[in-house]
Amino acid sequence: MTLSQERGTAVRERRRVVVGGVVQGVGFRPFVYALATGLGLDGHVTNTGDGVLVEIEGPAEVLDLFCTRIRSEAPPLARVASVVAEPLTPVGAAGFAIAPTVQGTARTLCPPDTATCADCLAELADPADRRHRHPFITCTNCGPRYTIVTGLPYDRAATTMAGFAMCPDCAREYADPADRRFHAQPIACHACGPRLSLVVPDASVREGDAAVVAARAMLADGAILAVKGIGGYHLACDARNPDAVAGLRRRKNRGDKPFAVLARDLDEIAPWVEADEPERALLTGPERPIVLLRRRHRTAPASRDARTAAALDHVAPRCPDLGVMLPYAPVHHLLLGLPGDAPGPTLLVLTSANLSGEPIVTDDAEALDKLAPLVDGWLTHDRPIHVPCDDSVLRVVDGAPSPVRRSRGWAPLPLALPLPVVPSLAVGGDLKCVLALAEGERAWLSGHIGDMDDLATLRAFDRAVEQLGAVTGVVPERVVADLHPRYRSAQRAQRHAGEGLVRGVQHHHAHIASVMAENGLDGRSPVVGVAFDGTGYGTDGAVWGGEILVADYAGFDRFAHVAYVPLPGGDAAVRRPYRMALAHLYAAGLDWAPDLPCVQACPADELVLLRQQLDLNLHCVPTSSMGRLFDAVSSLAGVCHHSEYEAQAAIELEAAALRNGAGERGADGAADGYRFELRYAETPLSADPGPLLAAVAADVRAGARTGEIATRFHTAVADLVVRVCRAARERYGTSTAALSGGVFGNAVLASACARVLRADGFTVVRHRAVPPNDGGLALGQLMVAARAAADEEESPCAWQCPAG
Repeated sequence: MTLSQERGTAVRERRRVVVGGVVQGVGFRPFVYALATGLGLDGHVTNTGDGVLVEIEGPAEVLDLFCTRIRSEAPPLARVASVVAEPLTPVGAAGFAIAPTVQGTARTLCPPDTATCADCLAELADPADRRHRHPFITCTNCGPRYTIVTGLPYDRAATTMAGFAMCPDCAREYADPADRRFHAQPIACHACGPRLSLVVPDASVREGDAAVVAARAMLADGAILAVKGIGGYHLACDARNPDAVAGLRRRKNRGDKPFAVLARDLDEIAPWVEADEPERALLTGPERPIVLLRRRHRTAPASRDARTAAALDHVAPRCPDLGVMLPYAPVHHLLLGLPGDAPGPTLLVLTSANLSGEPIVTDDAEALDKLAPLVDGWLTHDRPIHVPCDDSVLRVVDGAPSPVRRSRGWAPLPLALPLPVVPSLAVGGDLKCVLALAEGERAWLSGHIGDMDDLATLRAFDRAVEQLGAVTGVVPERVVADLHPRYRSAQRAQRHAGEGLVRGVQHHHAHIASVMAENGLDGRSPVVGVAFDGTGYGTDGAVWGGEILVADYAGFDRFAHVAYVPLPGGDAAVRRPYRMALAHLYAAGLDWAPDLPCVQACPADELVLLRQQLDLNLHCVPTSSMGRLFDAVSSLAGVCHHSEYEAQAAIELEAAALRNGAGERGADGAADGYRFELRYAETPLSADPGPLLAAVAADVRAGARTGEIATRFHTAVADLVVRVCRAARERYGTSTAALSGGVFGNAVLASACARVLRADGFTVVRHRAVPPNDGGLALGQLMVAARAAADEEESPCAWQCPAG
């Protein structure tokens, strides 16, 4: 009998199969082992820098079936991008094995962190299970990945679990092909895994389950705790305790900025928010993001808890949404209580633990120091966090997810690029900074880094570059940044570029390129790009933000913008929307009548100085910002005069429109007088909001309801968008409209604009993978720089970052 016939009558073949994608840290090797042995095939499987490598031997038809099933039946956390097989010479292998990892340059994909699976939760709650109440329970289908990975290929030695030696029971499970924890790298138990501890000033340290029990009791008594999670520390308190919520707000100096809540389950939060099927799917999916849900404002059931209602008003004051998430880590389930536990909080405020403007705290020593003024105790553990990762935030708009912050659960999964790029680093912007590394047709975005306004964030930026490079293997040859000459992100880009040039990309061009890229547009045809935000450096030195561009990756034509108005005092006007309202009235030639809310909100002496400042054009940079126009109308209508967090005035204006029913009946067709005047003779076309502001002021004086004014304003902006896009289509012939920029975080406006544009025959592309705000800039920067480099001989496009 020949070698090829030894194991049956069929001719045996041997193949080398390379599987690419998210295939490490997701139980892929155990899956391959079970599949191969089940099919009677021989060979071995291992992790490599390129993914998973299988050398497998058996009958040809069975090998074909193996290659098909390796894609179609992959583990739930795996994302198979490619299966490439090539023939090898049969060697007469007998049996199948998991071979040691092959070291090499990382080119595989690191999986994100994933919520605890149902199987592990069942064990967590089972008194008969040896992992009953184990705060670090995990398996091949769930748990931390990205935040504990220190390098690739993925093995326990390349994670922060390397310092925890497996006990005999865990080692036996790890080596058993029939076990759910077969080669689960974070495997641990009470005997050998990390341990929880509760640190309280002037008290002895509690450990293990006693730490959880004591922490629950403290939260029930109104305490504020720092809780070490998967990607960093959180601050936690009982969301139903108004005093605790107010205390956390005061200690963190948070102003009125909304908190998110952690609910034990959907039923716990159902009386207070509205959640449709897409929102429920997001809440319960493996990523477990914070989902912004509409708060209920109608008459509540008789059983509604007035204390909870009052507390939730402190959690998200005057905000139309409540950020909600469900438990994603075992410690969350323990804090909220398992069956049989003593009563305790079932709804917690859970917010990132940091000082205002700084990155999330991950280091234990730093947590004990920096968080000491904020908390009454620390529920911590001894498993290091290698990569900081904030919670992701999403909302659902028109039935589809719309990211507000893309971080835990998604980072560092790659995004497909419509055009190939050389190894590149794009640094995003200074607000909501997210950087990206890219090579070929894939881009990896970091988690949320934060605002680049302090040394801690700058250091976090540098660490993020290093960490993302370690798990992607990308060594950038090109560095890209915003055009703003004083952006810290741009200055940091120069540091990473060394002696090379940093390519500059205009802010709003990057916004439009970002939404084009994530929708797979190759840039051969231009789009009408609507880029509405608060601030972006314009090519004329002005502050842009109400832009309609005709753009592709190669460049843009600034077709139209909101008419310039003075921005008096820069940040002062952002923090005090009444200043923006007065500046808009001034530019429109409208009186500062004493009965207008924005005039009443401005102190008398400031009113005099502001008039002089505007008359002299002193420290008044011109701006076309749509975000600042929202601020102005919010103050003019009497909604919000002081902004304690980003976009507060606009958010409260949207809330007023929602209470008026704008989200239900739509916002189509401009109301009488609520209309921008388009100055078609100007190039670029200018949209003057003066007539609209006059209509708002008239309605205020006539006693119109705030909600009606807010609805009419949103309608007028949507009407402006369709009118200008229609004019651009007539000139350029393009019928694709792309919506981007932070203003489109407003669901009422985003939905209204998409609806009127589609009704007018446009194809509308919006963000579904990255945020419309500055968290999506890096993706657009990559594409613009790639196209500029391709055209460099004809049209050089390189910008040297200024020193400083």
